[in-house]
Amino acid sequence: MPYAGGDEQDIVDRLRSVDALTVSLVAVVDDELVGHVAFSPAKSADATGPWFTLGPVSVLPGHQRRGIGSALIRAGLARIEAAGAAGCILTGNPDYYRRFGFELSPANAPQQDYAEFFMIRSFTLARPKGALRFHRAFYGDL
Repeated sequence: MPYAGGDEQDIVDRLRSVDALTVSLVAVVDDELVGHVAFSPAKSADATGPWFTLGPVSVLPGHQRRGIGSALIRAGLARIEAAGAAGCILTGNPDYYRRFGFELSPANAPQQDYAEFFMIRSFTLARPKGALRFHRAFYGDL
């Protein structure tokens, strides 16, 4: 996909290095780490929030299509919602992420992002106005 730069592991490392992994969940099968999902803080132009970013999410190829990634995403979303999050953002495949309640929201996309793949899931009735922005670690800005 055009939004996936192949540097997802670097993003997780950068988030970890600045203590910005709000939720970091792993999946283990037979003592082998097979999946991971990260949630980190996001910023809204209208100062609503708190907002979080879902991603990166990864599952080893041999364990994909078994529901591991979905389980990690659902567990992470439940945690941030229980902690009082206003919602969650991501850039990703709409066909995949709609199943988790995300919807396309190009009007809220950061200007340096792929608006046609930008999605939000709001946990409240209030919708954000203006752009939502990923943590600076996504842009290599540390």
